[in-house]
Amino acid sequence: MDLPDSPTTRRALLGGLGTVLAGAGVVYGASRLDAEPSPPPDVPFHRSTATSDFGIDLRGHPIMGVSDASLDVYYWSDYQCPFCRRFERNTLPELIENHVETGSVRIVFIEYPYLGEASTTAAVLDRCVWRQVREETPARYWAWHSAVFDAQERGNSEWASRANLLDITRRVDGIDAAAVDACATERGSAIEASIREDVQQASQYGIRGSPAFVLYNRETNAAGKMVGAQPYDRFDEAISKVKGAVGDV
Repeated sequence: MDLPDSPTTRRALLGGLGTVLAGAGVVYGASRLDAEPSPPPDVPFHRSTATSDFGIDLRGHPIMGVSDASLDVYYWSDYQCPFCRRFERNTLPELIENHVETGSVRIVFIEYPYLGEASTTAAVLDRCVWRQVREETPARYWAWHSAVFDAQERGNSEWASRANLLDITRRVDGIDAAAVDACATERGSAIEASIREDVQQASQYGIRGSPAFVLYNRETNAAGKMVGAQPYDRFDEAISKVKGAVGDV
């Protein structure tokens, strides 16, 4: 079925009428998997205890960009997903430079572990890292996040074991790996329950894998969905459409 090429609303997305902006389907061949890692972005990270008007509970999720940006990008990912790594290397740097650094977009990072037990392990450690740094040094989350994607190997291999992820953590300046390990032990069950809630919520928007995105205009309530490792030009087009849309379209 052809999908409408226009923004929609949260109500429509919940009703199963989600829009894939800037072209339907998943684009994998338009970007390279061997791109070099990008330098750290010159943008703030912040936390929030609010629930966005779109219905996303922001507690526990790293948010890149200024808090008053007019457009949210909700980004569901899995550290074992090769297409997430492709998006991070080929598209995300331009997205940050052209939209996040200008203050018009903020990105909310949401874990969507669906590729096995190791994906859940990485998602729990992600939450623990964010808990550790979010108050005083939130930008250090990005160094850890990038280091894990840089280390990505074949899915469900030893690279994503808890022991190896903690070794990666020890090599990231400003992150206390022992504290992360303790957090995963003491709070792991509660964090996993919270992650399951995030996955269930994503399913309401028709999300079944990663990377997946919802673009939400906080001023007009317009929204749109994208899936896959889309190239930057398609994100740029989608952002323009959602920014220019009025509410209840």
